Amino acid sequence: MPENSAASNDIARPATPLAAACLAEALGTFLLVLFGCGAVHSAVLTGAQSGLWQVAIVWGIAIMLAAYVCGAISGAHINPAMTLALAAWGRFDRRRVPHYLVSQLAGAFVAAAVLFFLYGPQLTAREVQKGIVRGGPGSEITAMCYGEYYPNPGSISTAEGPFVSAAAHEEFKKRVTQPMAVGAEVLGTLILALVVFAVTDERNPGRPAAGFAPVFIGLTVAVLISIFAPLTQACFNPARDFGPRLFAYFAGWGPVAIPGPNGIGFFTVYIVAPIVGAWLGAGLYERILRH
Repeated sequence: MPENSAASNDIARPATPLAAACLAEALGTFLLVLFGCGAVHSAVLTGAQSGLWQVAIVWGIAIMLAAYVCGAISGAHINPAMTLALAAWGRFDRRRVPHYLVSQLAGAFVAAAVLFFLYGPQLTAREVQKGIVRGGPGSEITAMCYGEYYPNPGSISTAEGPFVSAAAHEEFKKRVTQPMAVGAEVLGTLILALVVFAVTDERNPGRPAAGFAPVFIGLTVAVLISIFAPLTQACFNPARDFGPRLFAYFAGWGPVAIPGPNGIGFFTVYIVAPIVGAWLGAGLYERILRH
C-alpha cells in the first residue's frame, strides 16, 4: 500500500472520486484472487506447485502487484477486513466502506468465474478420478479451489486414487475444530493488520522506504499462509473467500459451497474471524504500540 493510500490517513487527503476508487478496489481484488486462487487451481488440479511455499509466495506477489496497480487510487485495501479496520480506527472515510466492500466482492467473484472457465476440464477430470459428484459429499476437494475449508482438504484432493471413505472423511474433519479454525484466522489476520498499520504509518520511523510497503505486506501474507494454510487454507480476507465461494455455489457445488460441510463455520471462520482479527491487530498498533 503506497504512502498516499487510505492506510496512511486517507481522510486527511483529497479523496479520489468514488467511482475510480471502487473500480480500483474491484480490479485489485480481481488480480489478487486470479493469481492466488489460480495458484491453488494449478496445485490442486495439475500438481504444478511442488510445495506450500510456492502457493504462498504467489499469494504474496499477487498482493504486491495489486497494491502497486491500485494503491495510489483506492489505497489498495483489497480486503473487507482491512477496510473495516481502517475505518474503525480513523484511517478511512466510513462513508466509503459499503462501496469498497461491494467492489471487493465483485472483483473476487469475477476472478473466480474466469478461473472456472480456464480450469473447467481439469475440475471435471479431478471429480471423475475421485468418484465424486459436484455438489455431493466430498466435493469440497474441488470446491476448495474457490471457497476455503477446514481442515484443508488439499492432501485428500491431490492424493492418487478414489476419494477416501465417508468414515475416513469424518475422521479427517476432526483434525481442525471450529474453535481452532476461528482462532487461527483471528490470529493470522491480527498479525496481518498489525503489519499493515505499522508499515503504512507515516509517523513510524521504522517503516519501509517509500513504495516498499506492499513488498512487506505481501511477504507477511506468504509467511502466514505457510503456517496457517494446512489448517484453514489461510483466508484473512472475507472477499477472497466469499466471492469465489458464492460463484462456486452457482457453478454447481451448491450446499457444499454455501454453507459447506461445516455449516455456519464458513461464516464464523472466514468472515467474522478475519474482521475481528483485523480490528484487534489495528487496535493493538494504534492504541498500544504507536507513539
